Amino acid sequence: MQFGIMTVGDHTPDPTTGKLVTEHQRIKNTVEIAKKAEEVGLDVFATGQHHNPPFVAPGNPPVLLANIAAQTSSLILSTSTTLITTMDPVRLAEDYAYAQHLADGRLDLMMGRGNTGAVYPWFGADIRKGIPMAIENYHLLRRLWREKNVTWKGEFRTPLQSFTSTPRPLDDTPPFVWHGSIRSTEIAEQAAFYGDGFFHNNIFWNIEHTQQMVNLYRQRFEHYGHGRADQAIVGLGGQVFMADREKEAKDFFRPYFNNAPVYGHGPSLEDFEKMTPLTVGTPEQVIERYLSYADAVGDYQRQLFLVDHAGLPQDVVLEQIEILGTKVVPELRKELEARRPSHVPSDPPTHASLVAQGPDSPHRLVQPATAQPVNVNPATAQPAGDRS
Repeated sequence: MQFGIMTVGDHTPDPTTGKLVTEHQRIKNTVEIAKKAEEVGLDVFATGQHHNPPFVAPGNPPVLLANIAAQTSSLILSTSTTLITTMDPVRLAEDYAYAQHLADGRLDLMMGRGNTGAVYPWFGADIRKGIPMAIENYHLLRRLWREKNVTWKGEFRTPLQSFTSTPRPLDDTPPFVWHGSIRSTEIAEQAAFYGDGFFHNNIFWNIEHTQQMVNLYRQRFEHYGHGRADQAIVGLGGQVFMADREKEAKDFFRPYFNNAPVYGHGPSLEDFEKMTPLTVGTPEQVIERYLSYADAVGDYQRQLFLVDHAGLPQDVVLEQIEILGTKVVPELRKELEARRPSHVPSDPPTHASLVAQGPDSPHRLVQPATAQPVNVNPATAQPAGDRS
């Protein structure tokens, strides 16, 4: 199972000192965080994508990921997320294939619509068409990575005539794609249709909602013939802050929680812990909490933690990563793998595993040889007209 760090790249003052590091230092700190993750044995570093303050997460994530690739040797580099709606699929095909080469294949990406509505008009897009835009743009991206001389016409960009995206994907094998969604059943359906991964970034959601979304994806993954439901490729988000004693952790983290740009001035720390995966306490409490997630959603393949937000000092962030890598993840990895059935994948696909499948693998297909996706009823989180 893969464990890693995800960042939203917020640029927030430390609420206990009022100090705000420069944008330059925050960006450099992000690279240091990724290097620390590899140093302590974590598997993945993932960056968000933002175009607005108070964030300095890259508007073009391959720039950051390529820089980190040059300073690491085994870390898998990903996004959390790539904005498939407001980014041109042609640019995505080019930029991520280029970064894939620079990273020697250590790259995948997570597609998402983002959670900042104002971004849409900045890029000439209509948020009311976010879902159809995500579906159309992703299918074009698949074609650009898998075909040459693409002729295409759609609703959301100018047509293409005999266009070939360059560079071609490394080893003629496109990166593995996750579809990130917290509430859109249509995106879970899209992930299942292509046999891609589904990432539920549940840092704002209760486990019942997460379970519902993951189960929908698993059912549709099996429906489209990609394997059994429990073999579907699932990732979850998470959020932790740890110390030797629970009170010590809560006392230190509380002012950061209360002023966090994405949820500060809302529910109390204790209420938010009850409602979401946020766990503030000892490493043992984090282990116990996160072991329970496989009971709720089934055995899954990737767990990412948010640890660097809300103005936390860099030395504290690096200490949290050290605790994750030395005390928490080894125990989680051991326990979760011990319970995993032999037929359920331990890891998501990697570049090496996809290359090994050969040129006729389903991953190389533009569209799986199966039925078209059906409409989904968001009210029930089940496919309309198909309850199997």
